[in-house]
Amino acid sequence: MENQLVWEDEFNIGIKIIDDEHQRLFQIISKLFTLEGEEGRSRRACQEGIKYFKSHALQHFQDEEKYMELIGYEDLAMHRRLHNDFRDKTLPALEKELIQEDFSPAAVEHFLAVCAGWLIGHTLTEDQAIAGGKMSKWADLLPEEQLAAMEEVILKLLKNMFQLKAEVISNAYGGEKFGKGVYYRLVYSREQDDKKWEIFLVFEDSILLNTVGKIMGIKSDKLDIMLLNAVRYTACQFVRRVMNHYPSIQSYDMTEENFLTYDQFYEILEKKQPQVSLLFSTDKGYFAYCVMAPHLLEGGIGTPLDASNAMDEIGKYLLEKERNTKQKILIVDDSITIRQGMKRLLMENYDVSEVHSGVAAIRAITLDRPDLILLDYEMPVCDGSHVLEMLRSEKEFADIPVIFLTTRDDPESVKKVISLKADGYLLKYLKPTDIKKRIDDYFKAKEA
Repeated sequence: MENQLVWEDEFNIGIKIIDDEHQRLFQIISKLFTLEGEEGRSRRACQEGIKYFKSHALQHFQDEEKYMELIGYEDLAMHRRLHNDFRDKTLPALEKELIQEDFSPAAVEHFLAVCAGWLIGHTLTEDQAIAGGKMSKWADLLPEEQLAAMEEVILKLLKNMFQLKAEVISNAYGGEKFGKGVYYRLVYSREQDDKKWEIFLVFEDSILLNTVGKIMGIKSDKLDIMLLNAVRYTACQFVRRVMNHYPSIQSYDMTEENFLTYDQFYEILEKKQPQVSLLFSTDKGYFAYCVMAPHLLEGGIGTPLDASNAMDEIGKYLLEKERNTKQKILIVDDSITIRQGMKRLLMENYDVSEVHSGVAAIRAITLDRPDLILLDYEMPVCDGSHVLEMLRSEKEFADIPVIFLTTRDDPESVKKVISLKADGYLLKYLKPTDIKKRIDDYFKAKEA
């Protein structure tokens, strides 16, 4: 394994006591990467190295929180919540896997990849906020103890209703796409007021095929009308059982249901702040449970289902779902103008998603592998070269095509971009028709 976690100047936040410990953690992970790649590496050495990393990380969390208390940092509670989530959920889950797999190369590599990704993301976002940057957007989430209680309810129901082994991998799911999935919206309201609860269930296709589909005896690897109609009633039962644990919302009745496209679902999460946004990893695929309550979402987002039109609407939904087999393009650029302009240009012929940073790109790629990445070369903090380096260091991402987006065409800049061995580069100031043609030609050449 050739992975290395290299300390870069942009990781510094300008606070020496924090920067020094960050750099030490980077060095420990980098050393573990080197050790993991050595022939005949010692199981004992890996155990000790991982133990050393954990000890330093947890001590760093304490020291960092003490510093934030000292300066009266206003977002200390949220920052501490993120620390606790990593300490109490992520690390124990990874350690459990290491023990179960007897510190196999795959388990060690998984541990290192997750810890490295978390460390980079946390350093470049939440830790930057200590020095005056922006903090996490998850200000409207339920209090931590209430969210933990709902997590427990959902985990039990996933086991009891679907026989799924599951764990929470994020309590701040941002709507990232994770392969082919079904997006189902339920609306609950009551007569005495205008308040409503909107609940979104996201199922990876494999979950439905291996749970409800298996019970129905379906042999196909594709969803059909009968299966999706059965999913409707199963999902309603699932949500009602969750609601039964909360007396304050038991008086709400379901008044609307919709199947959504991914774009519709993502647009809702972009516009509105959820109170619950959980992502679960199960032994059959991913599952997400999101709640917006009680006054969110105005206007229609699809045809409500009822007894008279359900079969017809589900048929249309599945037909449209099957048609959506376009090549997937991920646009990574810190400029919202560039991202939206490129998306409008390409969305008719391609399945286009977009993120604003290199860190967000890694998470998006992990959840839903694109066929092509259009990557801004000159982003702040984590630029295009760093993102490409991270991708090429991971076996499962190494072969994803990357085309750089750049504004520079002078010989020195072009030479620098080419030396990074991307699959090409595009000048942002080209005419839209020329950019579109370059992308079309790339896919035609690849198919040929």
